[in-house]
Amino acid sequence: MSVTTAPAFEMRLLHPRYWLWWVAIAILLPLAFLPWSLQLPLGKALGRLGWMLARKRRRDTLINLALCFPELNATERRQWSLAIFQNAMLGFLESLSAWYAPKRFERQVTISGLHHLVLARQESSVLLLGAHYTLLDLGGYLATRFFPASIVYRPQNNALLEWLITRARAPLFVSQIDHDDMRGLVKQLKTRMPQTAPDQPALGHVVWYTPDQDFGLKQGVMAPFFGVSAATLTAQRRLARLPDVKVLAIHFARVQDQPPRYHIHITPVLADFPSSDEATDAARTNELLEQLIRQAPTQYMWFHRRFKTRPDGLASPYQNPALYLGDERARQLEADV
Repeated sequence: MSVTTAPAFEMRLLHPRYWLWWVAIAILLPLAFLPWSLQLPLGKALGRLGWMLARKRRRDTLINLALCFPELNATERRQWSLAIFQNAMLGFLESLSAWYAPKRFERQVTISGLHHLVLARQESSVLLLGAHYTLLDLGGYLATRFFPASIVYRPQNNALLEWLITRARAPLFVSQIDHDDMRGLVKQLKTRMPQTAPDQPALGHVVWYTPDQDFGLKQGVMAPFFGVSAATLTAQRRLARLPDVKVLAIHFARVQDQPPRYHIHITPVLADFPSSDEATDAARTNELLEQLIRQAPTQYMWFHRRFKTRPDGLASPYQNPALYLGDERARQLEADV
């Protein structure tokens, strides 16, 4: 199913099972209107609190950093992991503001590589590869100031959160496509978008797709990600085989904290993609995202279990980090947790 307009309110959302969620929403929504001078220290404080309390997530983050950035020492890994949690909380506050107080972000963003997307849309639709950055929906809001886009998303299990989030996103995106709705995704890529001037040719759709999480091997293959073998989605190569579809990638980051400044970068079209080999294409996708993530590595969601799938039957690094890091580094990591 695709969401194209703000969903209507349903009376079932007033059921007592949602009352605590309504209280939480009433507490959190006013944070969207706080000035950045208050959001910045609040977000960092909440991020530090989360880093201290969420021991499992902190451990996963440290393991990911140890695997992907072996050049970091123990102190640097802890500093990065704290920054990741803080950026995640800042991104949550920034996303609330993007939904309910977006005018504050005017004239705070720059973009590079937009011409690649503009030229691609004149000839085809665009599958725009992204990743799970901590800016969350602020990145989407900033990007759609420059071009219209649909997003592929995973619906929330909680009906109230699903209603709230899809309603908040509706003004930002052309449509929101359920990640299981491949037919709807293909339909978007096959259609053209008319321009406001009737004498101008229609342009291709832009569909934002994030293939950077571990969904196992039913939907992908193993491919290196930061030098570590990882289950990698292959849907992007199948979509790229559709007529008149080109693949680009996007990255966004906060490049300055005070006052806040943001930058969006769009890559050139991924040439000669797809190839005849899905493992090669998966590796190219990961390499492209890796290059972008390295631009602001602590603004990526490293607390996800990116390497949980092990096709050879070995325990994952989250179960037995010594298999991947060695006994000494694993002991040091556990001590850091």
